[in-house]
Formats: sequence, C-alpha cells, structure tokens
Amino acid sequence: MQGSPRILVKGAGVAGMTAAVTLAERGGRVTLYDPGGRVGAGASWFAGGMLAPWCEAESAPAEVTAQSVDSVDWWAAHVPDVVRAGSLVLAPPRDVGEVARFGRRTSHFETVDGARIGALEPDLAGRFHKGLFFADEGHVDPRKALVALLDSLKAFGGQAVFTADQAPDPAEFDWVVDCTALNVRDKLEGLRGMRGEMLLLRCPDVTLRRPVRMLHPRIPIYIVPREGHVFMVGATMIESENAGGMTVRSITELLNAAWVLHPAFAEAEILEMGTGLRPSFPDNMPRVIQKGHTVYINGMYRHGFLLSPARAREAADIVFGANS
Repeated sequence: MQGSPRILVKGAGVAGMTAAVTLAERGGRVTLYDPGGRVGAGASWFAGGMLAPWCEAESAPAEVTAQSVDSVDWWAAHVPDVVRAGSLVLAPPRDVGEVARFGRRTSHFETVDGARIGALEPDLAGRFHKGLFFADEGHVDPRKALVALLDSLKAFGGQAVFTADQAPDPAEFDWVVDCTALNVRDKLEGLRGMRGEMLLLRCPDVTLRRPVRMLHPRIPIYIVPREGHVFMVGATMIESENAGGMTVRSITELLNAAWVLHPAFAEAEILEMGTGLRPSFPDNMPRVIQKGHTVYINGMYRHGFLLSPARAREAADIVFGANS
C-alpha cells in the first residue's frame, strides 16, 4: 500500500460511494468526506433505486443503456438484498396507448396481458389488461445500499469523515475525486438542478415484488417496493430548481397514481415526504471531468444508481492510468 495513491473522495451520495469503493478495490488509500453527517445526505437519499437500463431507453440517450447494462451485476456484487425481479410498466385504461409508445422506444421486454400481469403481481390481478415486463432489470433500497458501500469501503481500509470541523486537507492527497453535485456549479459549466419528489408509504394490504411504472402523458410515476410493505412513490423528473417542500398538486398526483395502481393505497400511512435537486448537465448525461489532479463526477440526473458504477470506473481509470 506504500505506493498506492492517496485519494480524497468528496461527497457521500451514490456517485461518491461507488467511486470510493471502486478506487479502494483498485488499491487506493481512500478517505471519504461529507460534512452532511452521514452517507446519502443529499438527493441520493430520496432515490428510487431502480436498476432499469432498458426502461430508461424510453427517454434517455442510447449511451445510458449501453453504459449501464451491467449495473445490476455491479450492485449485486457489492451490496446485499439487490432484487432481480425485473420492472413492470403499466397504464390506467384511459392512458393505455402510452404502453405502446413506451414499447416503441425500448427493447428487451415482454408484452403482457392481464393474466400475465396477475401472475407476476397477484395483487394487481384483474386491474390492468396490458403492460410491458422487463425481466432483466432490478432494484435496490438506496439507503441500505449506501450504508453497505460504506461498510465495504472500511473493509478495504478506507476511512470516512462526516464532520466539517475535521475536513481533510486536499493538499495532503494525490487525487481529489469530487462528487459534491450542485456545490461545484461555479467549476462545472452548465450544471443545473432538476427537482425530484417522493413519498414513502406503508400499506400492509399490498405486496409487490418489483417496481411498477405508471405511465401518464404529463408525469410518469413509479412505485418501488421496499421491506415491510413500504413503497417509494416518485415522479421521474420536474424541470425546476425549487428546493422547497412538496406542493399540493404533486402530492395529489403521486397519491392518485398509487391509488390507481391499487385502491388499498387509499388507506396507506404516509411515512415521509421528500424533495431534492438532482445535478444535471444540459444533455442530462453524467460526466467525469478531470481538472489537474481533481476528477469531478457529476450531473447524475435521474441515473445515479444506474450509471454510477460506470462513472466510478471511468474516474478510477484516470487516477490509476496516471499512476501506472
């Protein structure tokens, strides 16, 4: 380890955590720093955790799918409890045409009828008549996954600092890998915030095995199951830099989507409401940018869990390529 590069990773969201573990796996002496007090103190805490390269092709550039097809494998190799049960895309009867549109823009799916939907998700039997099933996708609980990555980093000999008064001095490191999102807007041209919103609901009367995307012409909604009959309900993207609380309109749309999926959600307990600003570049593609001995991983947009393994490898190639 004596000749291994000393690396400071700034930011303990999904980009920072995947980078820290990847760098430590390659032999780097990694110090992770985030003054937020814990992992996931920013937008990553409110993520859906969907590992859906084929679904994302509906609205994302082809590069997103090409660079993320192995993301489920990466997460399964690094954290416990990755669910590899695929993704289900549905629409209420009035919007069923959206299913065909979604299919035209994607691939690697099975078109499913009502009987197949009921076989995949028994609690949805008889409620929908057409959908798409993406069998090769998966999902993860972001909060548990980030904590698991911290444990992995420590197992590789890395250390973590979560208090501002103990901030490491960048001058003491060979490399700085900066994953601090919108905090570096003055250094990365074009970086902007993209608003995301989520609800956490507990509904003991509903069981789902996989994420369900409810299509709507204006705002598609996703419902992601978590342990203990808890469900994350989120909007995919809102072009706004408003970091304030949720609006009545947004809450109504998210709750209505859950209720349309299954009427038992009308009696669900609201555990949490959350908003956050996702860092995004104009083309919505995450980037790795080198400036001297600082490497920026930023602009993760809505692809944080999906593309962070690829961006971490890219950053590690820069660090270790320059030291080989």
